Amino acid sequence: MKNNITTYGIGYLPLALLALGGCSEQPATPTPPNVILVFIDDFGYGDLTCYGNTLHRTPHLSQMAEEGIRMTDFYVASSVSTPSRAALLTGCYPRRISMHVNADPAPLMSTGRQVLFPVSHKGLNPSEITIAELLKEQGYATACIGKWHLGDQLPFLPTRQGFDYYYGIPYSNDMDRDYCPLPIMENEEVILAPVSHDSLTFRYTKKTLEFIRKNKEQPFFIYLAHNMTHNPLDASPGFKGKSRNGIYGDATEELDWSMGEIFATLREEGLDENTWVIFTSDNGADERFGGSNFPLRGQKGTTYEGGFRVPCLMRWPAGIPGGQVTEAVVTAMDLLPTIAYYCGAEIPQDRIIDGHSVAGLLEGKQLQSPTEVFYYYQKQQLQAIRWGDWKYHLQLDERIIGPHFPDTESGEERLYNLQEDISETVNLLEQYPDIVAHFQRLVREVREDMGDWEFEGKNIRPAGIIDEPFPRLLNN
Repeated sequence: MKNNITTYGIGYLPLALLALGGCSEQPATPTPPNVILVFIDDFGYGDLTCYGNTLHRTPHLSQMAEEGIRMTDFYVASSVSTPSRAALLTGCYPRRISMHVNADPAPLMSTGRQVLFPVSHKGLNPSEITIAELLKEQGYATACIGKWHLGDQLPFLPTRQGFDYYYGIPYSNDMDRDYCPLPIMENEEVILAPVSHDSLTFRYTKKTLEFIRKNKEQPFFIYLAHNMTHNPLDASPGFKGKSRNGIYGDATEELDWSMGEIFATLREEGLDENTWVIFTSDNGADERFGGSNFPLRGQKGTTYEGGFRVPCLMRWPAGIPGGQVTEAVVTAMDLLPTIAYYCGAEIPQDRIIDGHSVAGLLEGKQLQSPTEVFYYYQKQQLQAIRWGDWKYHLQLDERIIGPHFPDTESGEERLYNLQEDISETVNLLEQYPDIVAHFQRLVREVREDMGDWEFEGKNIRPAGIIDEPFPRLLNN
């Protein structure tokens, strides 16, 4: 029986609904930059030297911070992998594009999972527009190297979402199964299974350097999505046992080495000045394995800051002044419109894009973020909202919890001032009733827009569903 994929056309929406962000002026640099977007897995806010870590040696990333911009309030759109990656590549909240759970949310309720597994029926809808698709239209060579995790069936693979080249594992590195040994894919074929964990960072770095050299005569976009530091942790022999933080530190220091190799290659090929490198993580660290989210409360899988706020560094000598630190709120969803702005691409006008261009922030021309409100969803449930310096945790009598940790978060209504209390310890609910009332208005608005557990949002789009998935096997 032939597989059928469910896709839906997206009707044209009023301009008032479009969160386009962006700048009306032309970019400061006339030549569009190369873009390398590095997405680490389960890497915490406190895991880099330039964010205060004293155990890990990360000199190349410290230099990147000195020569570029370091963000203190950078957010991903989910505290777990699949929804976070969907938001990064599309500029949309996971719930808006129905990538917030691994199946239809109604039967899942609080017992389902958020991430996709091998042989999943679900994937990112091919009708969604990714960063890669926007840049491919501008003549960019595009590559996805590393972890995908947005569907392992053919219609959902990177090669069907704007990437010319794919090399990597189509899901998490802990998803080695008897019925589907952990595969390395090249384009749409499995070329090795199972793959050893200790080779992954080296393999991905090698393929990245090859793609840079091969495409140095044209603009390129590389989405480098490392499997490390996701458990099971490992590192190549040259790094294993060398750090002061066990295997987690070994893996972290190898990732720093990888960044050094990328920067060295860019210099060798004369590409360093006009290549925009972005380094961030898909969610907070899983602290059971050695990661740190300090000084944030919570970790991966939670709606405290430690789940959603992650390190982010950007370096682009021709376009971003060096030595900057910004406390402005920036989200992973802002990358699509900002990259589009600098690379000459048009933002989709037939759908809501939740991200905004932050070009003014990067160039040091403005201090205030275009993101006024940020929403923290756990699966289909809205659990918290940030507005300015304030963060509000909703009253939740029945609360969905993350997949990895016991329910340590209270369902009571809470209000924190993140500027004064980054660790979310002092509940100011009783002192600021007007601010609480404003948050309650925001709750009503977003429930109408994107929905909540018992509320159907009017501006959400479907994921892709395939009828008969099959495993990605060697020689299949």
